[in-house]
Amino acid sequence: MSAEGTATESFAEFVAGLPLVDHHCHGVRTGTTTDADFELLATESDWPAPPGTSVFDNPFGIAVRALCAPLLDLPRHCTAEDYLRRRGELGDQEVSARLLAASGTEKYLLDTGFRASTIMTPPEMAQLTGAATQEIVRLEALAESIAPDCTAAGFSSAFEDALERALEHAVGVKSIIAYRYGLDFDPAPPTNAEVTAAAGRWLAGIEAGGLVRLTDLVLLRHLLWRAVGFGKPIQLHVGFGDADIVLHRCDPSHLTEFAHATRETGVQLMLLHCYPYIREAGILAQLFPHVWMDTSCAVSHTGPSSETLVRQSLESAPMHKVLYASDAFGLPELYLCGAQLWRRAVARILGEWVAEGFAGETDARRYAELLGRGNAIRAYGLE
Repeated sequence: MSAEGTATESFAEFVAGLPLVDHHCHGVRTGTTTDADFELLATESDWPAPPGTSVFDNPFGIAVRALCAPLLDLPRHCTAEDYLRRRGELGDQEVSARLLAASGTEKYLLDTGFRASTIMTPPEMAQLTGAATQEIVRLEALAESIAPDCTAAGFSSAFEDALERALEHAVGVKSIIAYRYGLDFDPAPPTNAEVTAAAGRWLAGIEAGGLVRLTDLVLLRHLLWRAVGFGKPIQLHVGFGDADIVLHRCDPSHLTEFAHATRETGVQLMLLHCYPYIREAGILAQLFPHVWMDTSCAVSHTGPSSETLVRQSLESAPMHKVLYASDAFGLPELYLCGAQLWRRAVARILGEWVAEGFAGETDARRYAELLGRGNAIRAYGLE
């Protein structure tokens, strides 16, 4: 083997063994996962695959049979039927333990605000994995949890108190304003009078039997600005997601004015997923000192093509502003595929830079460590 080939192999081995901080994910599903459960959890769609088809023919399903099957004592590219049968034989606990251990993740930051009753809590994840696990508070879920005990006039202070208590142990917050409205919102904070009036409408609707689900734009903006005041990193859903989103309104370029408005507050804005707006997010991460980005769930869901996404994330964003995340929810396969596909992409991309003389191997190793864990440690103050 040539000296160049040996160096490339050495760098790939370094990336393969790099401990990761998964800065945005959710808990593993509790209980028994049926085949039907697996099919739904393996896609961002809210509906089962059409009759006669399977998510195992999606890019993520293809990656599962290539990367996860050997860890369950199966040949690569086994059939979907064989994979699900073996999964059932081993049981959820054993499958989760094997796959999460193989992901090489040393710390998980868990968004606990989505279907919380169906997934593991941070302490349960820590016990399963042996990895440090900390919480990210979902703003909308927190507001919804206090709504039954609030008045319109008291909502703002009640939310502030609840958020202060939650942040005693959490390392950041998340907003899903992209889902509930879009990112094309008025970037200014609403007035106290506007918040009280909006809270009155929302709470009256709940009392009349309406949904607790918070969609009022005034209140969504209020939650976001209250979080800015606490100064901890704010994760923002961007781009690709489930069927609730209107995709073109999740373009992060809509956040430009909000980024201007928050630049001097000390808060960090963490843009999640970003697909297919990865380049737009990368530009914001270059322009604004407090904007960061990842490619998270999109890496798993693009499977064999995921290298393209990671490559785009490194086109214009500084090496110190891009983070690793899986956005895994429920299935341990999402954690494993997210990590393995990300490692594959980073090893190839930075390895090319070294081979072509654009970067020395010392710098390439430093960049990989920043992307995989160092940036998250700095952004969230995890030291």
